[in-house]
Amino acid sequence: MSKQILMVMTSHDMLGDTGNKTGLWLEEFASPYYAFIDKGYSITLASPNGGEVPVDPTSLEEDALTEATKRFSEDEKARSALASTIALKDVRAEEFDAVFYPGGHGPLYDLADNRDSITLIENMLKADKPVAAVCHAPIVLKDVMGQEGKAYINGKEVTGFSNAEEKAMELDSVVPYLVEDELRSRGGSFSSAGQFEPHVCESDLLITGQNPASSKPAAEALISRLGE
Repeated sequence: MSKQILMVMTSHDMLGDTGNKTGLWLEEFASPYYAFIDKGYSITLASPNGGEVPVDPTSLEEDALTEATKRFSEDEKARSALASTIALKDVRAEEFDAVFYPGGHGPLYDLADNRDSITLIENMLKADKPVAAVCHAPIVLKDVMGQEGKAYINGKEVTGFSNAEEKAMELDSVVPYLVEDELRSRGGSFSSAGQFEPHVCESDLLITGQNPASSKPAAEALISRLGE
């Protein structure tokens, strides 16, 4: 029986009060999606509101496109799936072998403090199932609790979009959370590579990736974990 992978994405499409659109960073969905598809995994897509996931228009610009995003643009089945996600409140952890959170700035707004997401992750971890998140999506881990009332990430190696990368995007004063600061404040042992260089951390059941370039390596780490 094939592995059942849940991918959880944002429903949020506005970047603070800038008037600019945001949402899912397409590469961070497309590369893991096809890594899983090509392994024969079954994939379910979810978002806080259900329905269509907004895609950050910047991630559709020429310099952000990859082989995976180009494959997605020609894949009617995948595009239809991204337009018809299930609502996060209807997801049950026991139905999946792992969960993967792609990033984009959207998760900072509607997944950072989302109780359904927190409960899902806590239930996955209690069931000894891996949880992966890349770029801005590791923000979903900040309020996940482990044993003894401590943050689950306390003492664990984690990464995510770094403060330096957010400053390079000139969005450090726009976003509601800086991923690096939040993970450090919960006791996470945060590490990062150079700006926009691939970097993945594995610690216990967590797999975190730093940025878009880390999305496929993070997916490959999850695939390796599920193959054990």
